[in-house]
Amino acid sequence: MPSYAAVLRPPHARRTFGAALIGRLSYGTVSLSLVLAVKDASGSFALAGTAMALFGATSVCLSPVRAAFVDRYGPRRALVPMAGCYALLLLVLAAATRHPGTPPPLIAALAAAAGAGTPPLGPTMRTLWRRLVPERELLECAYSLDGVAEELLYVAGPLLVGALTACASPSAGVAVSALLVLAGTVALVTSPVAAGPHRESAGSPPGDLRPAGSPPGPTGPAGVRSRWPRQPVVVAAGVGLALGGLDLLVVADAARHGRPAAVAWVLAALSAGSVVGGLVNGAVSWHAPARLRLALLAAGLGLSLSGAGLAPNLPVLGAATALAGLFVAPALTTSYLIADESAAPDARTRAGAWVNTAVNAGSTGGTAAVGVLVGRVPLALCFALVAAPALLSGASALPVLGRVSRRPRRRRRRRAGAGSGART
Repeated sequence: MPSYAAVLRPPHARRTFGAALIGRLSYGTVSLSLVLAVKDASGSFALAGTAMALFGATSVCLSPVRAAFVDRYGPRRALVPMAGCYALLLLVLAAATRHPGTPPPLIAALAAAAGAGTPPLGPTMRTLWRRLVPERELLECAYSLDGVAEELLYVAGPLLVGALTACASPSAGVAVSALLVLAGTVALVTSPVAAGPHRESAGSPPGDLRPAGSPPGPTGPAGVRSRWPRQPVVVAAGVGLALGGLDLLVVADAARHGRPAAVAWVLAALSAGSVVGGLVNGAVSWHAPARLRLALLAAGLGLSLSGAGLAPNLPVLGAATALAGLFVAPALTTSYLIADESAAPDARTRAGAWVNTAVNAGSTGGTAAVGVLVGRVPLALCFALVAAPALLSGASALPVLGRVSRRPRRRRRRRAGAGSGART
């Protein structure tokens, strides 16, 4: 049976994982810090939103490119320059927003440039987990632990920013974000696990996620594994769309009931459900194919969100979002696992980055779509529409179910044939 203690037992596992978490905490603090700092310096919500949009767009769109450098040159040679440039640009942004008077075009340009250099610490750590725990069960447990920890970082980040803003200017949060990512990256790349590019044979890798007897993962020409993990990217985009739309729908529903302050605990219920689901997912030794599990998890998320649209009051909505959260971390964890298993050995960081990109791009699209729909169509229909991509991605379970259901019949026919031959 997998266990979280076993995941952290290998040499350098705790050091490497802890370093990655320090650096990734920066991603939980930088968004809110940047919005508050730009708003404080310019007095304009429009400029703050534009700067954040540019930062997010360049960070998301260029994520696979940055991950490709990690695959090619290894974490030490690729991450240090990225983190150095990223931290420097954040410090310049902190200085530029410390006092009013900085030209808005300069702030926007600095935000876009900083986003372009965001080091892919999450995808890199998920690639390093394979070196630390190559066994399939432990690797799945490690990915679950990683996903739960990331969820908690995005809860702790805004709390840290709130504490900093209470005793310093908002730009201090941007500077702290720079120091966190630099310290975490340096600590990560100095770990012995991070030495050199990730190289394995192009055959079946250690920790292959397919159960015995299941069909091989997608391959390209000449049997080379695909660099484009299709199913996990599609499902991750659907999950992102659902989550991005859900945030705005919860705000609208709370306003409809005259309790805008309830937004915080309803979204906290979603995070709590995700943490519980992620921990359970990593503690169970699964026998079903990972691709089937991913499709069913996505369908479960979609059904839960569709039901949330029928909630008659906010307590019921909170319970429904908590139920939906149970599927979030397992779905994303399984997406990363399948992407890792599907990718060529020299493209695993890039494959994880594509899943990351899909989640973030889907979240942005979901927020934008719901922003157009709210006020024009009933909220229950809005919930159903944001749940639809996750539900539709569950249809990918059908081919896997067909293969699983046919496999025993083929075995029975082979055994029957062998018996007939023996009697003859």
